[in-house]
Amino acid sequence: MELLDAHAQALAVFDNAMHKIGLTDWDSPTPCADWTVRDLVNHIVGEQLWVPDMLAGRTVEEVGDKFDGDQLHDDPLYAWRESSDAARAAWVQPGAVERTVHLSYGDESAEQYGWQMTTDLAVHGWDLATSLGADAGISDELAARLLEFIEPQLAMWSGTSMFAEPVPVPDDAPAATRLVALLGRKP
Repeated sequence: MELLDAHAQALAVFDNAMHKIGLTDWDSPTPCADWTVRDLVNHIVGEQLWVPDMLAGRTVEEVGDKFDGDQLHDDPLYAWRESSDAARAAWVQPGAVERTVHLSYGDESAEQYGWQMTTDLAVHGWDLATSLGADAGISDELAARLLEFIEPQLAMWSGTSMFAEPVPVPDDAPAATRLVALLGRKP
């Protein structure tokens, strides 16, 4: 599975979960420690807002703090649609995946950044759906491809605050279960 196909699927996972949020769900807890549904959605919206600037070659310093704080305002679904549409448009520009992005930890290939963003969308889509009592709908193909991306990097991420420690699951568990468990979720 190519990056842009995986990204489209991960966007759909998160979008499907977004459309399950009820009016009284915004303060509900999520599998992400200390994050409510609103906090989680704000995190993902903020990440999507960064994409056009990062793919345009701007540095973190140049972008500054314009995406800090509440990005959802009074219409979280609108904020999600606008930010995800802008991010997707930036990703599908010719040559976007071949660029270099300037992240907080240094320069990175846009493709690597894209896999990071795709993983975050899918896994936080699972978090959001799970907090709402819904199925996330991460396909086996998407989950297997994200596992291929994540597994070689686990040692580098170990001990950071990015993810909780992996949760043991059977080796024959579905790919989506293995994916979220590897990133510290209890499936």
